[in-house]
Amino acid sequence: MAKVGFVGLGVMGGPMAGHLLAGGHEVSVWNRTPSKADALRDAGATVCASLSELAARCDFIFTCVGRSEDVAEVVRAMAPHAKPGTVFVDHSTVEPSMAKTLHAELHAQDLNFVDAPITGGSMGAKNGTLTIFCGGDPDVVERVIEVMTPYTKRAERVGGPGQGQVMKLANQIAVGGALVGLCESIAFATKAGLDVPQAHSMIGGGAGGSWAFENYGRMILNRDWTPGFSVKNQRKDFGYCEAAAAEMDFDLPMTHLVNELLKKLQEAGREEDTTAALYEVYLDS
Repeated sequence: MAKVGFVGLGVMGGPMAGHLLAGGHEVSVWNRTPSKADALRDAGATVCASLSELAARCDFIFTCVGRSEDVAEVVRAMAPHAKPGTVFVDHSTVEPSMAKTLHAELHAQDLNFVDAPITGGSMGAKNGTLTIFCGGDPDVVERVIEVMTPYTKRAERVGGPGQGQVMKLANQIAVGGALVGLCESIAFATKAGLDVPQAHSMIGGGAGGSWAFENYGRMILNRDWTPGFSVKNQRKDFGYCEAAAAEMDFDLPMTHLVNELLKKLQEAGREEDTTAALYEVYLDS
């Protein structure tokens, strides 16, 4: 069992920290909105008043926040207060270049960094069935994977610093394709007057089926746009995908299309809706 810190207790981070606590680890937490830590405090976690307090207490520090600059801000705030050898593990989706930068900065301070972005959605976080792409030094990643066991279905090292983020971007490209396929298919069935629940069941049970078709499809049937994974965060990730592709002189036409469609939801003030709400963009077209 380890002394673990968790920063960022949102839709994903809160359940993940809970699994670490249930798994027997000594867990300290911090969140910008303190009330989000109440349930974890009641379950036995220590709620820290500051990032510096959390950093001084822990051997492993997990972050699950927002953009590249958010990760850099909290990690750099904690690093001066961390014990030598402390391992920072970032579950956010950020630019690969930022992961490489933080790895180098922390290494120079006798600290460790693993980029470990996640996939599996809020349901995966709640059920402890996340897939995690780890980038970093082999021996450090091996230790991190052991600690993360309570909330993982599959966690593997995919390369050196930054490569976990590269793999996550490849994942997000596939997620975008599955999302647009689902929404376009079900919107087509709706417009054509088909029995939509029947269409979802029959198409999802055949070659057109996917994780998105099954899980996001049910959200469409129920008109449930609760994240899930929000439009805002998906567009953030697509921005990183497009930037990385540009560096490789590689085109992402499908990703660009889905990003532009989701932009319509964001411009309509619906950036906090789940991405499955893209279905309504098709209905309105």
